[in-house]
Amino acid sequence: MAKYLAQIIIVGSQVIGRAFARAIRQEFINSQQAARQAGGGQQGAEQAASNLKLGISLQEAKQILNVGDRLDPEDVRNKYEHLFAVNDKSKGGSFYIQSKVVRAKERLDQELKEAQTRNTRKKTTTNSDGSTG
Repeated sequence: MAKYLAQIIIVGSQVIGRAFARAIRQEFINSQQAARQAGGGQQGAEQAASNLKLGISLQEAKQILNVGDRLDPEDVRNKYEHLFAVNDKSKGGSFYIQSKVVRAKERLDQELKEAQTRNTRKKTTTNSDGSTG
């Protein structure tokens, strides 16, 4: 009886060990892929900071408001207003979805603000080099 119990414990430990190793490998692959998608370097660090600060990723925000990769402030505002109104609790909408729409707009507004800052810095650098721009 003790022999079978020992075998069960050993086999169970091996199964759990393999599953744990597989999970670690998958997490490593996922983190590398996320770093590549974020752009790596300073840009990736800025996106990660924005994700943590606002609690939503840029990609998720784009999906919620159904906007493309090229962010247009007018398009973001129009889609936000529509989705916010449709999900109004007094009209039978969902407060949860409405809050997700608000968070998505905040995240996209942050991204637009950062893009504008980068463009301003780029123009300033170009002008200080003596180039016209």
